[in-house]
Amino acid sequence: MSATMIEARRVGRTFGEVRALHDVSLRVRAGSVLGLLGHNGAGKTTLINVLTTALPPTSGSAVVAGHDVVRQGRQVRRRIGLTGQFAAVDDRLTGHANLLLVARLLGASPRAARRRSEELLAAFGLEHAARRPARTYSGGMRRRLDLAIGLVGRPDVLFLDEPTTGLDPASRVQLWEIVEALAADGVAVLLTTQYLEEADRLADSIVVLDSGEVAATGTARELKARVGTLTVQLSFAGPGQRAAAEDALRRSGLRPAPGADGSAVGVPVESSAEVPAVVRALDT
Repeated sequence: MSATMIEARRVGRTFGEVRALHDVSLRVRAGSVLGLLGHNGAGKTTLINVLTTALPPTSGSAVVAGHDVVRQGRQVRRRIGLTGQFAAVDDRLTGHANLLLVARLLGASPRAARRRSEELLAAFGLEHAARRPARTYSGGMRRRLDLAIGLVGRPDVLFLDEPTTGLDPASRVQLWEIVEALAADGVAVLLTTQYLEEADRLADSIVVLDSGEVAATGTARELKARVGTLTVQLSFAGPGQRAAAEDALRRSGLRPAPGADGSAVGVPVESSAEVPAVVRALDT
């Protein structure tokens, strides 16, 4: 059983009369990704701030990498990496210099800092731009550099606060692959996102926040089964086509069902990846 690297126990946080978090509990094990979903203002970033020691909880407790976030904040910060909603990159410095600066601030020798910077530039596909100012980087490159900065200290726990917001699809997939590789290496990842596809792909488990409270927990499959299934809706010019389509879909192992108005057909699917199977069945 993997060690628990993040554990929040009934965490609450208020700002005056505003209750940002109330009785939030969650657990993340080493080598796993927890997806934290919720609308704007649901409390996702506030919870990240509590777990990374930026804010003390008003009630409850939290332990990260075996250390209490209030009483042992320094030890917590030595074990974590953080990438926020906006890239924390110095635009005037090169990619190499950004990484070198952070490594030196973390106490690495000049030689070790250079070596770590070069390792990360290679790992994130930024070698070709290492000597260019960060202000010349594309959005995807800046995000990769920002994530690399969060990994300079080889953290055991990584917090990603909506890391792919504003990225194009190709850059988003690149970051997903990096997160998957980090989890495979044993890093515990807490990922906040508003993209359901992102949580579906990356998260081993999901916590949904609503107005500062836990509204639901479970795997992506469990949550989808709880709230309903995805359905491909098919419409036809006439009843003869509909009957032939239903027969073809059943022969392909799918489960078509008549629509509410009788002229359409619904086909339950697990994910959007199954849509081509529906199209192939009809085409055949």
